[in-house]
Amino acid sequence: MSATTSIVTGGDPKVRRSTKRVEPIYYFFLFPAVILFTLAITLPGVVGIFFSFTDSIGIGDWEFIGFTNYIAAFSDPAILTSFLFTFGFSLVTVIAVNVIAFLLAVGLTAKILFKMGLRGIFVIPMVISGIIIAYVFQFLFMNSVPAAGSALGIPFLETSILSNPDLAWLGIVIVTAWQSIPGTLLIYIAGLLAVPGDVYEAASLDGANKRQQLLRITLPLVMGYVVINVILGFKNYLNAYDIIVGLTNGGPGTSTRSISMTIIRGFQTGDYAYQMATATLFFIITIIIALVQLSATRGRNAL
Repeated sequence: MSATTSIVTGGDPKVRRSTKRVEPIYYFFLFPAVILFTLAITLPGVVGIFFSFTDSIGIGDWEFIGFTNYIAAFSDPAILTSFLFTFGFSLVTVIAVNVIAFLLAVGLTAKILFKMGLRGIFVIPMVISGIIIAYVFQFLFMNSVPAAGSALGIPFLETSILSNPDLAWLGIVIVTAWQSIPGTLLIYIAGLLAVPGDVYEAASLDGANKRQQLLRITLPLVMGYVVINVILGFKNYLNAYDIIVGLTNGGPGTSTRSISMTIIRGFQTGDYAYQMATATLFFIITIIIALVQLSATRGRNAL
């Protein structure tokens, strides 16, 4: 650990200055991680931002064209549609996942039978690959659900929602939530288990019912965990890719194409510099959203 040395200054033994010496072992673990992070993430990001001001297609010669790519991105309907879908999908999914996961966490921390076994069952989806989950649910939405709808005489279910441009996003939200709820659930369970039981006993003596305890005691005390889940959720859903590819591949048409899909497909078709400008805009917007979230929840995110 660090050593502290006291230095007597000015000949007065009462005036002391403390300095901390960092142990070399810290640098031994720090520098390799910093170097790898810089080479794998920071440097490629800086290079990409640089080429967003050019007409490069990824190989060969290129020239500087200034903000032309950025101006074109702001007026590109495909880009704007992708942004709207991505942010709308992220907002709806964050709300759905956190509400369901919190309610499940409350139930799984209550005095019920087999709660340990139920916790194990509920976290199974988080260990399955997203693309595998997407293909399984695609089969269910395209075959099993319409067959069940026909057998039960429910017209709404006879047609797959994945083939409906107005409802395909709902299927993506359902599958994404199904995979995301376990991780969010575990964080909420940790938060609920950290709440002292004496608080509830005192509230019960004061006449508070279960609903009042949930709203006025539990929620305020786990607000830090809510903040964590919301921020992590937005970060993950803004980068949604594999589940969307497996379910709809961006369709029908381009109705469920996320911004990540748009950028990657642009790379595949030679729009390297143009899509790097889009990625840079996406990065800036994501940073702004994160800062707004942290600012709005400041003072309530301390665990």
